[in-house]
Amino acid sequence: MELAMIFLSVMVTDFFAEMGDKTQLMLIALSSKYKMRDIVLGTLGAIVVLNAIAVFVGGLLNEILVNYLWILKFVAALAFFYFAVSALLKKNDDDEDGGKSRFSIAPVAVFCTFFVAELGDKTQLAALTFGATYGMKHVLIVLSACIAGFFAADMIGVLVGLFLKKKTPERFLAVLSFVLFLLFGGYTAYEALKLFLAR
Repeated sequence: MELAMIFLSVMVTDFFAEMGDKTQLMLIALSSKYKMRDIVLGTLGAIVVLNAIAVFVGGLLNEILVNYLWILKFVAALAFFYFAVSALLKKNDDDEDGGKSRFSIAPVAVFCTFFVAELGDKTQLAALTFGATYGMKHVLIVLSACIAGFFAADMIGVLVGLFLKKKTPERFLAVLSFVLFLLFGGYTAYEALKLFLAR
């Protein structure tokens, strides 16, 4: 009973912490470019790694990277600007497939973008707090609850993106993705500058 309560409280808290976050909007934009499978694989991989870092070694990593977070934010800003331009210029992955089965780097692209965007974000800090609160005794329960809450919230963003992809003209969705990624890039670059100046 105690383990179930820990799981539910952590999962629900993480779910609502992620609701309305920038990564939900980012996933809506990514759904215009990549297949559902690639987004789910990339997102799930990033969520597992982010929460594992937070729960197991979050405190130590935070101490090590505290002076270099501005570099990660700057890299994330460049990634967002790249996606903004490619949203307007490139065809989406569904059109490029041609029905052939091949290895796709799309999940890797989603993973990297999601990972850098979320590193040090409030949801990861929430996972770090839960890890510190419940300790190593309940680390697997806390980790699985964080992953479940985080993933459920972000899949809502993916489903919204897929709905828009089916119901909205392709050109409009490309422009919407361009604007969203441009905003993410500008805001992330601003965060990077703030962190750099605060050193």
